[in-house]
Amino acid sequence: MSMLEVHNVHKSFDGTEILKGIDLTVDKGDVVAILGPSGSGKTTFLRCINFLERADGGEMIFDGERFDLRTVHRREIARIRRKTAFVFQNYNLFQNKTVLDNVTLGLTAVRRLPREQAKARAMDALVRVGMADKIDSYPSQLSGGQQQRVAIARGLATEPEIIYFDEPTSALDPELIGEVLSVMRKLAEEGMTMLVVTHEMEFARSVSGKVLFMEGGRVIESAPTAEFFADPKEARSREFIRGILQARQG
Repeated sequence: MSMLEVHNVHKSFDGTEILKGIDLTVDKGDVVAILGPSGSGKTTFLRCINFLERADGGEMIFDGERFDLRTVHRREIARIRRKTAFVFQNYNLFQNKTVLDNVTLGLTAVRRLPREQAKARAMDALVRVGMADKIDSYPSQLSGGQQQRVAIARGLATEPEIIYFDEPTSALDPELIGEVLSVMRKLAEEGMTMLVVTHEMEFARSVSGKVLFMEGGRVIESAPTAEFFADPKEARSREFIRGILQARQG
């Protein structure tokens, strides 16, 4: 049985349809790269399946439970979110709190864990992302890459079944991208289930197992990663990959 299935997801803003019936199946341990040109609906899709946006239609099956994305109740959303984590492109850290407090806050305030238990979880997560030596630092004292690693630790500390990444390197200077991708690569090797909206094609090619290629609010192609990059079936997919290769050579 799949960990996550979503079917026929629709979303409009101000009368403009952004998502036009998106389907996706995710098995435990999958790393799925969601690719496509800017404006294709990738981030909106990710936000809809984590209920940061309310979809206009669609269905989710998560851990064997079925949910209507348009009418799902807040209690059900809270239950689903306890099993997921979301990493934003702009970190979303509290500037007036230390690294350790940023990671523990959700555990104590939302999940009601005792402070010492929350601290132990946070320290374990910070060790995993290589940030244990910065627990007393504030976000303003960190590089963008370090802040994003703290954001990943915050997600890991909740012990999620799946992590959603929304273009986690897009706000970073080029020299800082590698340290974040390295952490994500390690998580993939550890078997973490991940959905990653990304423009980092080399990461997608070498780390993900599946690709969902979107354009214009639709899935143009869904395929195993090696197959997508070596022999894409759709003309638009071939054009997309060719454009990437040309940009790299240029």
